[in-house]
Amino acid sequence: MDKSMAVNERPMSTEERKVIFASSLGTVFEWYDFYLFGVMSAIIGAQFFAPLDSATRDIFTLLAFAAGFAVRPFGALVFGRLGDLVGRKYTFLVTILLMGLSTFVVAFLPNYASWGLAAPICLIALRLLQGLALGGEYGGAATYVAEHAPHGKRGAYTAWIQTTATVGLMLALMVILATRTYVGEQQFNDFYWRIPYAVSGILLIVSIWIRLQLSESPVFARMKAEGKGSKAPLRESFGQWKNLKVVILALIGLTAGQAVVWYTGQFYTLFFLQSFLKVDGPTANILIAVALILGTPFFIVFGSLSDRIGRKPIIMAGCVIAALTYFPLFNALTTYANPKLQAAIQKSPITVVSDPANCNLILNLTGTAKFTTACDLSRTFLANLGVNYDRVNAPAGTLATVKVGDKTISAYDGKAANAKEEKARFEKEVKEALAQAGYPAKADPIGTFSFNWWVLVGILTLMVIYVTMVYGPIAAMLVELFPTRIRYSSMSLPYHIGNGWFGGFLPAISFSVVAAQGNIYSGLWYPIVIASITFVIGMLFIKDTKDVDIYQHD
Repeated sequence: MDKSMAVNERPMSTEERKVIFASSLGTVFEWYDFYLFGVMSAIIGAQFFAPLDSATRDIFTLLAFAAGFAVRPFGALVFGRLGDLVGRKYTFLVTILLMGLSTFVVAFLPNYASWGLAAPICLIALRLLQGLALGGEYGGAATYVAEHAPHGKRGAYTAWIQTTATVGLMLALMVILATRTYVGEQQFNDFYWRIPYAVSGILLIVSIWIRLQLSESPVFARMKAEGKGSKAPLRESFGQWKNLKVVILALIGLTAGQAVVWYTGQFYTLFFLQSFLKVDGPTANILIAVALILGTPFFIVFGSLSDRIGRKPIIMAGCVIAALTYFPLFNALTTYANPKLQAAIQKSPITVVSDPANCNLILNLTGTAKFTTACDLSRTFLANLGVNYDRVNAPAGTLATVKVGDKTISAYDGKAANAKEEKARFEKEVKEALAQAGYPAKADPIGTFSFNWWVLVGILTLMVIYVTMVYGPIAAMLVELFPTRIRYSSMSLPYHIGNGWFGGFLPAISFSVVAAQGNIYSGLWYPIVIASITFVIGMLFIKDTKDVDIYQHD
C-alpha cells in the first residue's frame, strides 16, 4: 500500500511522457484519417452517389461511412492476435501504414461522373481497409499506455489516448474549414475536398517516424521473457467461457452504451444541425469544433477521477444522464439554431393524412425500393426535404393528403397515367405551402459570439462532456478486465463491436428512423435505448476494476 501511494505521488517520468505522447499523437492522425469521411459526408455523397435522391444518398453515404466500422471487429481479431503473439509496437506500425495509405488514395479517387459505379465500390473498399486498420489500433494504443502506467494512475494516463478521437475529429474539422475558407465553398465542394485527404500523406510520414521511436511494453516484454505468453490468444479469449463471459459483459454493459453516447455527441449532432436544422456546413463545423475544444480536457478530468472513485460510477452516470436529457437538448438545438423552423413546426405542423393500408415502411437502405402509393410518395418527399411531420389515419380508400397548417395538398398515385405531371404539381404546392407557413429553406446565419451562438456551443459542449464521462475511463477499465497474455485480443473485440457496430451504424440507423417516422427527433430513441440497456447491465453485472494490479492479473 505504501509503495502504491508513493507511485501515485511521484510525477510522470520522461519515458512515460514519451510513451503517452507518441501513442496519442499517432492515434490522433489515425482518427483524423478515419473521420474525414464522416465530417464531409454530404460532399462525399454528392461526389460518389450522385444519381440517388437526397434522402437515399444520405443513407447510402452514412452506410458507406459505417462500412469501415462494420469490419473493425475483424481488424480487432487479426491485429489483436498479432499484438498478443508478436508485440504491441510492431502492430502499431502495420495499422498506421494501412490506415494512412488507404486514406491518402481517396485524394486521387475519381468520382461517379468519371468512373460510374466503380467509384463508390472503390470508395467502400478503401473504407473497409481503414476499418480493419483502426480495429487493431485502439486496443494496441490503450494496452501499450496502460502497461507503461504505474498502478493507481492508469485512468489518468490512458485518458490521453481517449482524447485522440476527439482531437482527430477536431483536426479534421480545422483542416476542412481552412481549405474551405481559402478556396471558397463551391470550389471546395467540386474538387478541393480532396486536399484534407492529401494532407494525410504528410501525417502518415510523421506517424511512422513517431512509432519507430517506441520500445516494447515492459509488461509484455516481461511476460515473454518468463514464457507466459499465450500460444492461441483468440481461442483462449473467446473459446473459454470464463473469459468469453467477461467479453460479452464488457460489450453490453460498457462499450455499447459508451459508443452511442459518443457518436451522438460528436457525429449525430453535426448531421442533425446540417440535415434537419439547415445550418450551413462551415457554421456547424465551427460550433462542433469549439465544443470539442472546450470539452476535450474533461477526458483527463474523468480519467483521473476514475483512479479515485472508480471507472464504473462515471461511465454509468454518463450513460443514464445522456439517456434522460437527449430529447430536451436536441429540442434546444432547434430552438437556438433555427428558431424560424421551431416556430413553423409549432404554428403550422405538417400532417400526412392517409389510409394506413397504403402507408408502408419507407426505409430504403439499398436505394432500389420503388414507392408508388400516395402515402409513401408524400412521406418520401417530406423526408427528402428534412421536415418534421406526423401521420394521421384516414378512412379506407382515401387518397393521401398533406396538411401544412390549414392548407391541404392532395397527393398522387404513383401508378396513375399522369403520375409525372401530378408529381410536379404536388411537389410545387408543398414547397409553396411550406414557404407560406414560414418553414425556412436554410437557417438564418448565426452571428459569431451572439447569444444563440453561445447557447448552441454550451449545449454541444454538454453533450461532449457526456462523451468524456463514458469514454475517459473506458480504456483503463477494459485493460484491467483481462490478463496480459490475451489482453490485446480480449479488450479489442468488445470495444470495436460496441464502437464499430452499435456506434458506427448510429447515424444511418437514426436517420433511417427519422425518414420512416417523420419526427426529426425520433432517431434519438436508438442511442437512448442502448445507453439505458448498458446502464442496467453495467450496474447489475460489471464490477469496478480500478484496484486491479495488471502485473498480477495473469
